[in-house]
Amino acid sequence: MVKVHTSLVHPKAFRSVILGAPASGKGTVSSRIVNYFGITHISSGDKLRDHVARQTEMGKRVKKYMDEGSFVPDDVMIEFIHQELTSVGNKNILLDGFPRTVTQAQKLQQLHPMNHVLNLVVPHSIIIERVKNRWVHLPSGRVYNVGFNDPKVSGRDDVTGEPLSQRIDDKPEVVAKRLTDYVTKTEKVIEYYRQLGILNEFKGNTTDEMWPKIRDFVNQCIYENK
Repeated sequence: MVKVHTSLVHPKAFRSVILGAPASGKGTVSSRIVNYFGITHISSGDKLRDHVARQTEMGKRVKKYMDEGSFVPDDVMIEFIHQELTSVGNKNILLDGFPRTVTQAQKLQQLHPMNHVLNLVVPHSIIIERVKNRWVHLPSGRVYNVGFNDPKVSGRDDVTGEPLSQRIDDKPEVVAKRLTDYVTKTEKVIEYYRQLGILNEFKGNTTDEMWPKIRDFVNQCIYENK
């Protein structure tokens, strides 16, 4: 474990976006960053579902799009994320699930500038093989992968002990299409951040392979010498 010295805390907050294809390990990496560094995790998907469940004004606005399975319009998402980021102030944050378009990314930099982008790069062949063994706790969305991120008890959620399920959309042909769609939609976003000079790519076949480099990078960003 990297030893942290509070005397070395850098005054500039760690404001980061995490990107990664479906089943690239983004959720696992995010959890490790949050648990290891105490960073505030803002998952746009989780936040949207929470607003819908609480029937807030924003929740009512986005529910129709989510029910249809369509993307929430840029202007609504930008307003939503602006509210969420304003509420957390100047804390170290990890933004997950946003931005999805260059327009969103540009507006985010205007309203709440990010200083780091973490992009997880995993070969598509590895991802397709991985999802064949993926099991999900549907109520919470917690994901497990046999041989990669196994549940403590086979077929059971670690937290609740409830049964795990396999998603219909985890079929190889469906996953391949989702990966193609992801590349098409995020290629310009990744290039935008590359041009800004804040894109950091971490390549590997597993989260455990990428994690040491990610951990050391985040540690350096937060606790580097003044």
